[in-house]
Amino acid sequence: MPAELEHMTIHELGGMLRERAISAHELLHAVLARIDATAAATNSFISLCRESAELQARAADRRIAQGRCGLLTGIPIAVKDNICMRGAAATCGSRMLEHFHPPYDATVIECLKAAGAVIVGRTNMDEFAMGSSTQTSFTGACRNPWNLGCVAGGSSGGAAAAVAADQCIASLASDTGGSVRQPAALCGVVGLKPTYGRVSRFGLVAFASSLDQIGPVTKDVRDAAIMLRAVSGRDRRDATSADMAVPDFEAACGRDVAGMRLGVPRDSCIENSAPDVAAAIEGALAVLESAGARIVPVSLPHTRYAVAAYYLIAPSEASSNLARFDGVVFGYRAPGCTVLRDMYTQTRSQAFGDEVKRRIMVGTCALSTGYYDAYYQKASRVRRLIRQDFEQAFRECDVIITPTAPAAAWRIGERLDDPLAMYREDICTIPASLAGLPAVSVPCAFSANGLPIGMQIMGNAFEEEQVLRCAHGYERHSGWRRRRPVLHPDAASAREDGA
Repeated sequence: MPAELEHMTIHELGGMLRERAISAHELLHAVLARIDATAAATNSFISLCRESAELQARAADRRIAQGRCGLLTGIPIAVKDNICMRGAAATCGSRMLEHFHPPYDATVIECLKAAGAVIVGRTNMDEFAMGSSTQTSFTGACRNPWNLGCVAGGSSGGAAAAVAADQCIASLASDTGGSVRQPAALCGVVGLKPTYGRVSRFGLVAFASSLDQIGPVTKDVRDAAIMLRAVSGRDRRDATSADMAVPDFEAACGRDVAGMRLGVPRDSCIENSAPDVAAAIEGALAVLESAGARIVPVSLPHTRYAVAAYYLIAPSEASSNLARFDGVVFGYRAPGCTVLRDMYTQTRSQAFGDEVKRRIMVGTCALSTGYYDAYYQKASRVRRLIRQDFEQAFRECDVIITPTAPAAAWRIGERLDDPLAMYREDICTIPASLAGLPAVSVPCAFSANGLPIGMQIMGNAFEEEQVLRCAHGYERHSGWRRRRPVLHPDAASAREDGA
């Protein structure tokens, strides 16, 4: 059996599985061995699905023997813990749902199973996807495989850390304001947020319904294209899913970047980024330009208000969506309460963490009488202006390039007492979320202290092929994909000192 199967990609392993050079069962056990050796160090999983994964791997081997291979047959995939899966807890990183077991599969889980994937576990996340560091999870902080003393980003830190540490071949996560892209950047992997409506949200525990979107975290761009194709499509159970044809996204990775027009915003978050991040983006643009792409200055004037608008819109929707968690139907219920009002109060006070409570209170205030027009409605108008900025910019360019995050990963424990500093970490990713546009983060450099830096490539609505074309072209010309963190099998011993 070839060594280090867990280091390989979907497209590499897919060929080996089809040729029967390896079995799905062998691949699963290589990944599980890697998880057993390193996952305690990164805290990237909330739970594992060993028994069901064994059954899925054996079923995959039978399909392969019959010549019935799907896009992901036999590939070990991890899933963020806010995506419902029958038979597995969906905690959303919260005490509130610690013992909640969904009675059904989310649409994307159905898609993964139909494609033959082997689902190995449920990844760590900020509580109810509210955070940029995966430090608010009730199971503890997720640690960055490149430096165990640093955050993995959020809210999908577990998904990004698991892929970077080779604890799965790819993962599926959710992105509301950057929760796929930002941790992908901080962990040195690829994270793709599709166009809003490209992928069904049915079975995704809602945070902000007009923003939430499910997307893949992978080791390279071609894998992201394969994953996106597997989970995309119209779903009658999700009224917001688009009735659009699903292209062969992988084919876009075979096209060169020559002739592409790369929009660089004059008023972008580059100027608000750390010097090493700004230099990394300039270097990446030079690589793309040398490959035949053309740099085009564009303007996105209203994106300067994006963070403020987002942190009114998203908490407002969270206030509404999380009202269902009251201790009545499912989830945690505070013990010893004899009065209904007290049960509501105590349940939510005890089971929600500080960040979730903060956002619920902000959202409730923004929606209340006397404040709705001044806050939520005004933020919605800004959102429309941001969308119009993008529409104008895409008349002049094919994709728009910015940093994914304004800085590399920071130390665990930092910024927890400064919510505004944490919110500013989303300054680069929020605009595409508010506009509902596709965007991908690809590794483009390393900071002075050896931590990954990501470049964000944004496209027009339902033009994921352009985004993937540019991302794959850069990846092919840059070579950053070949670097991976050194996380030794005894890495758990490094957990306390952050070595």
